[in-house]
Amino acid sequence: MKTFVSHCLALVVAAGLTFTSAPGALAQNLFAPRLVVNDRVITNYEFEQRVRFLTILGATGDVEKQAMDALIEDKIRFDAAEQAGLKATEEQIKEGMEEFAGRANLSAEQFAAELGKAGVAVETFRDFVHAGLIWRELMRAKFGAVARPTETAIDRAITRQTSRASIRLLLSEIIIPAPPGQEAEAQALAAEIRRNVRGEGAFAEAARTYSASSSAERGGRIDWVPLQNLPPTLGPMLLTLSPGQVSDPVKIPNAVALFQLRGRDESSAPPPEGIELEYAELFLPNGAEFAAELGRITSRADDCDDLYTVMKGATEQQLRRTTLPLAQVPQDVALELASLDAGEVSSSALPGGTRRVLMLCARRPVSAEPIDRGRLAQALANQSISASADAYMADLRANAIIRQP
Repeated sequence: MKTFVSHCLALVVAAGLTFTSAPGALAQNLFAPRLVVNDRVITNYEFEQRVRFLTILGATGDVEKQAMDALIEDKIRFDAAEQAGLKATEEQIKEGMEEFAGRANLSAEQFAAELGKAGVAVETFRDFVHAGLIWRELMRAKFGAVARPTETAIDRAITRQTSRASIRLLLSEIIIPAPPGQEAEAQALAAEIRRNVRGEGAFAEAARTYSASSSAERGGRIDWVPLQNLPPTLGPMLLTLSPGQVSDPVKIPNAVALFQLRGRDESSAPPPEGIELEYAELFLPNGAEFAAELGRITSRADDCDDLYTVMKGATEQQLRRTTLPLAQVPQDVALELASLDAGEVSSSALPGGTRRVLMLCARRPVSAEPIDRGRLAQALANQSISASADAYMADLRANAIIRQP
């Protein structure tokens, strides 16, 4: 398992960057203005620091453009908050830094120390957290009351959810690996993608670049999925999306997921009361021979019973079969099984050099699952605030005065 330090260094080395001295003109005057946004200056130093920070968080592609875009929007966020008379206290900022660092199982001081070893100043970490914090507070103040769903809206969402067998969703996914100790980087990368992606083409490109799912080569696109097949904690959130919208980052075991809704189809088919899954898990070494071994298994196993013949002698640690209500199935497993029919398989990489092969044995209706109105209301409110925040930022940026010094 990589430590946070080794992960940072690996990213820096992989990117071919040396953070010991500033190149070219930056070395001459790091604190000279590089760009001015509504009279707020972005210095060469801030730009260089953000490039380093995003690189450590795992950004790829045109990192310099991403860094400048993020800094421009941060200046706009601070400007909008100041005009609204909104300020974050030092205590709030420190709490935000602790919360962010806590995702990597570190204190803010430890997190800042590790960043420092890669050339990122603690002020850069602080400014990053401060901008996100002040913007969230501003969006809650500006749109929170409007975004609060009415009881009628909640009832309508419940109606859609309880008739989930008659609803199919056309989704795209990005699954960002988040091994133990690297949760914060994955969460930050997911937030960055969600903030910057516009349209299906951009989402597909991000999926090809960042996603660890088998759908990555297809731009994250997956086939129609009946809503009943999805984890019950995920369904209410996806129902709040409009075509083209991207969900908030979703934490799943060892990963962070983003979903884009591409389409929705409804019919009048009567829904079952609930869903029970029976599935098999097979764990194999993630080596050069994995593809051949998976091909051998899938060519000989048409159902879960066949797996025990094909994998004769496998231990319970290597091959196991489980039957659970959908609500109790681990969310990463449920997501993979959602698009499978009985007898079909899916595989994914796990930490420690292992690949997990999943086969769906059966999907059966069972008793109804309770609906949490509070969770559904929060999902509706969050989605509304996120959509309003994106539109508000686009408007502020279009009207901002951005110029060279």
